[in-house]
Amino acid sequence: MPPDASTICCRGTGPSLSPGRSPPDTRRNHDRGLHRRRTAGKKIRGKKRHVLVDTQGLLMHALVHPADIQDRDGGVLVMATLFGLYPFLLKLYADGGYQGPVFQTGLRRVCRQISVEIVKRSDQAKGFAVLPKRWIVERTIGWLNRCRRLAKDWECRTRKARAFLLLASIRLMTRKLCQKTI
Repeated sequence: MPPDASTICCRGTGPSLSPGRSPPDTRRNHDRGLHRRRTAGKKIRGKKRHVLVDTQGLLMHALVHPADIQDRDGGVLVMATLFGLYPFLLKLYADGGYQGPVFQTGLRRVCRQISVEIVKRSDQAKGFAVLPKRWIVERTIGWLNRCRRLAKDWECRTRKARAFLLLASIRLMTRKLCQKTI
């Protein structure tokens, strides 16, 4: 267990675009039973990925769902599926999309011992600014997006998208284990 394994970071990535896919009203999509929903604000079709990583950036848990579910609701779903897997977790650093009473009460209902800290961008910061603890999740998402299957939204079903996300993280962890340190 890493020295600070009681802390995890959580972030939902935005919807992935689907290049070369037909619109949801075609017969082909209805036959396959795809989850082709749109986000509320940007009206983009696709899926959202919610990932939980430890302080070293290794994937602990992931959830993929249609894009029309808000981040705070998806965060509660992620924490609900974690039930009892990581009893040593004490602190959760989360993105600004997870703030608000809905996420707080949902998290308290599922995991009472976890305290949440929302990592926000400073109002004085102009341009790019590295946010504390959030860069760990961003780095992990960057590592995972190097995989060809995760760079675009190729998968039709959310369970297959999650499976390829887990396979990519297994590949990443295996390479880190096999690395020779000098």
